Amino acid sequence: MTRATTVRAVLAAAVLLVSVLITLTMSPRLGLDLQGGTRLVLQAKDSDTAKADRESTDRTLEVLRQRIDSLGVTEPTLTRSGEDRIIVELPDVQDPRKAAEVIGRTAQLSFHAIQGPAAQNDERADAKADAKADAEAGNGPTLPDEQGRSLDLGPARLSGAGVKDATTAFDAQQGAGWTVSLDFHKKAGRDWTRLTGEAACHPVQDDRRRVAIVLDQQIISSPEVSPSVGCNVGLPSGSTQITGSFSADEARELALLIKGGALPLPVEIVEQRTVGPTLGAAAIDASARAALIGAAATALFITIVYRLFGALAAVALAAYGLISYAALVALGVTLTLPGLAGFVLAIGMAVDANVLVFERAREEHAQHPGRSLRSSLTAGFRNAWSAVADSNVTTLIAAGLLFFLGSGPVKGFGVTLAIGVLASMFSALVIARALTDIAARSRFVSDYRGINGIAAPGRVRTWLTRRDPQLMRSPRRWLLISTALIAVAVLGIVVRGVNLGVEFTGGRLVEYSTSRPVDVERARTALADAGFDDVEVTTAGEGDLSVRTGELDNDGEHALRAALAEEGGETTKVRDELIGPSLGDELRRNALIALGIAVLVQLAYLAIRFRWTFAVASVVALVHDVIILVGAFAWLGRTVDGIFLAALLTVIGYSVNDSVVVFDRVRELWAKARRVPLATVANRAVLQTVPRTVNTGMGALFILTALAVLGGDSLADFALALLIGICVGTYSSVLTAVPAALLLERSSKAPPPARKRAPGRRSGTKAGRRDPLDNGARV
Repeated sequence: MTRATTVRAVLAAAVLLVSVLITLTMSPRLGLDLQGGTRLVLQAKDSDTAKADRESTDRTLEVLRQRIDSLGVTEPTLTRSGEDRIIVELPDVQDPRKAAEVIGRTAQLSFHAIQGPAAQNDERADAKADAKADAEAGNGPTLPDEQGRSLDLGPARLSGAGVKDATTAFDAQQGAGWTVSLDFHKKAGRDWTRLTGEAACHPVQDDRRRVAIVLDQQIISSPEVSPSVGCNVGLPSGSTQITGSFSADEARELALLIKGGALPLPVEIVEQRTVGPTLGAAAIDASARAALIGAAATALFITIVYRLFGALAAVALAAYGLISYAALVALGVTLTLPGLAGFVLAIGMAVDANVLVFERAREEHAQHPGRSLRSSLTAGFRNAWSAVADSNVTTLIAAGLLFFLGSGPVKGFGVTLAIGVLASMFSALVIARALTDIAARSRFVSDYRGINGIAAPGRVRTWLTRRDPQLMRSPRRWLLISTALIAVAVLGIVVRGVNLGVEFTGGRLVEYSTSRPVDVERARTALADAGFDDVEVTTAGEGDLSVRTGELDNDGEHALRAALAEEGGETTKVRDELIGPSLGDELRRNALIALGIAVLVQLAYLAIRFRWTFAVASVVALVHDVIILVGAFAWLGRTVDGIFLAALLTVIGYSVNDSVVVFDRVRELWAKARRVPLATVANRAVLQTVPRTVNTGMGALFILTALAVLGGDSLADFALALLIGICVGTYSSVLTAVPAALLLERSSKAPPPARKRAPGRRSGTKAGRRDPLDNGARV
């Protein structure tokens, strides 16, 4: 072996060994949509005393963390998103009502002296106006206590920020039952002693001897100062106990709210998602089956097409799967359902680099029949490098846009796709090359053309060489066909409309599983009778029901589920998505921004790497694919949501990927034959790259078909979008992008690309000795 081959083999073995160790010793970090649980997105709001900036949001996050820890949730996750949002993930929490009630409280905690019972002849009409007037005058509010009696409170004397700790205990000796003990910070402790000392100056049983603990304009407790406490003496910080015939749960919640103290900012729940554990387990199983079957079909296909070298590429494909999975685990990437689908999809796309190399090696072997198999293979890797690099960079751009412009699970898909692209390049350019280099040294492999898969030109290439179709003779014809397809898609968008998901419109979408079958009409009638007249009920999966409505709080969802249970028996919530209207508007706006940026970034990259005409033509094809895909979903009535956006941006990367391969060949051939008409050059480039396009597309289609058939309802729309997108993208990269480039070049006065001088060849070689576009292939 050469030194380069040895280095590749050692590097491949080392990476595989590390990947195996990681796989055996570490477990993946599953997102809530795979393990089940609840995800909340909280929006911090400006308050009278603080602005919703990064610092105050971080302080709010820490207060929330204390509350959630007290709830006993296993391994909760809290992270800040942007300047003023907090993402809360609660594994295994299926009923978010309790968590949302505690987390979502603004918890503006304060301690007040009680002035006495509110006047009974109070005829003030505008409570809000009077509350504002009282605040401006330095007076306290009038609020009902635990028994419902209205009390006039003095101004706040102490805030929840002064509470150092609040604990619960059961007092069996004094017979007080469950109590809450308070401990204050130093200055706040002195304020507490002064407040309770003033209250102790009033007679026992007098309301003014009590202290009101107010949370969010509600008195949560108004304990009376013990008769043993003297006037102006007060209670010390560490020996304060609140009694009140609490149950264990009531005492724990009171301590939790007091200890958590006041949030620096009020918060609003703008997004809430709940996924049942059975749905996540089913998605993992379905994706695993789709990955195994799709990968097996892809490996079998490339083995049939490229024989021994195809089998070696299949081995590299298995290594790719191991490496990318280990990278996901080692980097601590949260594996979500879209991310899992991206991992499966990247298996099909990983074949592309090997196909590009093998097809170029076939061309080299056909052009130079006397060249050794190893030399042809080396030339194939060298000549394919430009297309491999450009096509993978465009996919990485799409993945980066998904990460930076997406939200939630879409980010996970972008990370998974990026890791998959990098791992696929390593498997193709290091592992597959090391294996094929070693195999190409065998005389047996070199001598038998039917075994190595490179010496034979391939059926598709042979058929194209024999027929030599002139596809680019009339480029306007193909553009008219593309225009007609766009018109049909736009008609679907106008006539049928785009079915935007709850993620983009706001509202609530809940899926239920019932123990008894319930048809849609019966469910709709039952919900209407229960007061839910504006809900939309559809089927979801095998016997499940999907209910979509506008604003609906957690108590409303509980009542809705109870109404369904009367018809369907035991009703289990499978999935629950709540999106606030403001967040829906923002996500919809961000989706359009993401598409616009994707188009501009791809245009800029292609303009730098190629000619501006090629860049514009590629973007024309890209926009063509986007419109047709959205139109297809409009005609089919499928939901356009965040997962669809992930699929759409992936299609953009795939479409540009295909166009890059074709235009890379056009640039190469045109540089060799600058006086040959561009239409002739483009036609030859298309025919030479069709085998790669067909074989790569087949590899992706195997995976996506397996996902569509076996992936279940949660992945069906994702797989369908990619199936449509890849088919349309394959068409447009050849029959939309190339014709558009030809028409643009006719109006452009830019010279043809400069010819790159081949190493070792004299510049004086005459171009007229043979057809400069001929790749040497013969039947």
